[in-house]
Amino acid sequence: MHWLDPEHLPNVTAEVERFLLNPHGDVDGMILTNGIEVHSPPHLSDEIRAQIRPGDRVTVYGVRPRAADMISAVAIGTANGKRIVDNGPPKDHEKGEKHVRDEATKARHRKIEAVGSVLRALHGPKGEVRGCLLDTGTIVRFAAHEAGSIAELLFPGAPLAVRGEGLMTELGTVIEAEEIGASANATRSIKPKKPKPDEPPKHGAKPNGRVHG
Repeated sequence: MHWLDPEHLPNVTAEVERFLLNPHGDVDGMILTNGIEVHSPPHLSDEIRAQIRPGDRVTVYGVRPRAADMISAVAIGTANGKRIVDNGPPKDHEKGEKHVRDEATKARHRKIEAVGSVLRALHGPKGEVRGCLLDTGTIVRFAAHEAGSIAELLFPGAPLAVRGEGLMTELGTVIEAEEIGASANATRSIKPKKPKPDEPPKHGAKPNGRVHG
């Protein structure tokens, strides 16, 4: 069980505008209709997808980082009165199932190029910039340590072109950026997030695709 008591945390109530995805296709947050970004732990993805739909009214209990207008969820109250609580990541005996699921997800990754303009930056649980949302609805993700070097590209309204490995899902498209720039002819390489020690490296190139929205 999470050591923070949700009842004594800041909370916000609004309708869900859209879900946010990490490079594995897990739900790791949402944008609310009042403009607030919510970050949620990826291990809650299945439960969130089962109990919440875009347009639902939710109450998010969590912590508010100083660096961004967002809330990192510890618990989410759903429209039907249930509460999704972060009780920590899966136990060791569940990791085998997760590994199988991760391998299946990797098989669906392919090279994608996206072009659009930035709607907003996206953040990690401590308010660190970890991506952005394009006006096409495409979610772009990159390592937090790259955010400073591309800060001029992340302002709302800024044109952006991205290439990398991505997923097209029923909840939207997400790309882990490998090249990024103000236009398709002016991209530069950035380092993708390093895999965890127990995560096998990514394999060779996948079929190309292009996303315009």
